[in-house]
Amino acid sequence: MATNVRNATFSLPVDLLERLKEFAKNRDIPSLNAGVREALEEYSRKVEKEKLGKQMAEASNDPLFMKDLEDSMKSFEHSDAEIAGTQEW
Repeated sequence: MATNVRNATFSLPVDLLERLKEFAKNRDIPSLNAGVREALEEYSRKVEKEKLGKQMAEASNDPLFMKDLEDSMKSFEHSDAEIAGTQEW
């Protein structure tokens, strides 16, 4: 659990809140707070992944970035081949 926490107030649809309360009551989730925290953490990971995807798409249109990537890949070709087992030691 996070060592630094702060209370926040949110408005949620009644049916969603009731489902979460029922999950907590039935011990499907440890608590209402734990369920909300887990959902927000998962959503945050999803947003970060989408953000990274957009940044990668932008980088793929940058000729300098792509040249640097190609140079790096070429520099490690021999090492990559050894690890992949395609080349004998």
